[in-house]
Amino acid sequence: MAGPSRLDGMEGRAAFVRAHTALEPVPMVDGIRLYTASEVVPIWRATEDWLSERGLGVPFWCVPWAGGQALARFVLEHPETVRGLRVLDFGTGSGLLAIAAAKAGAADVRAVDVDPLAVAACALNAAANDVVVDVACEDIVDGNPNADVVLAGDVWYELSASARFARWLRAVSQRGTRVLTGDPGRHYVPSHARELAVYDVPTSIDLESARSRRSRVLEILPPPPGASAE
Repeated sequence: MAGPSRLDGMEGRAAFVRAHTALEPVPMVDGIRLYTASEVVPIWRATEDWLSERGLGVPFWCVPWAGGQALARFVLEHPETVRGLRVLDFGTGSGLLAIAAAKAGAADVRAVDVDPLAVAACALNAAANDVVVDVACEDIVDGNPNADVVLAGDVWYELSASARFARWLRAVSQRGTRVLTGDPGRHYVPSHARELAVYDVPTSIDLESARSRRSRVLEILPPPPGASAE
């Protein structure tokens, strides 16, 4: 287990990320490298108590997940999606989407996550890819994203969290902010969305019980006229 003193400061968290990962290219996203774990389980075990104390679960920051890779690829293939705009990477994890947005010419890129280790990983990854990302550890759900585009990578894992995210993101879309997400077939992805692209993303048996995942890029749409965002 990782000792509390090792993880309670930004420098200690950054050192932990470096010690447990290696800077590797992202399979589906040319030109971006991330601090990536060869296996998730050892990092999970090393941080289990620390994560549990903070109400956190899987260390999503240590690998590029299939939905995030698909959306990052889409952003780089369609830079007009973010060029010159304010972009928020919600539930940033490794920071992959924030980095892709910055490389695609976004005017301002912010990344948020509730996991302090993800914030450390995102900052390290942004620096490794020579881009500027404003990263913060906070829960912004139900708040104002202050963005023209919200990128929500592979975030649809848990029923209660997904319901909360979907309600907020539909409301954000209703107010005129574009909301894009990546989905490799998660159970709780919102149904009211428009498919923009589909990619076959290489993955591993350990992560996804498959060698690849067909992953959709979706635009979350406002509620239909007369309906609420609930």
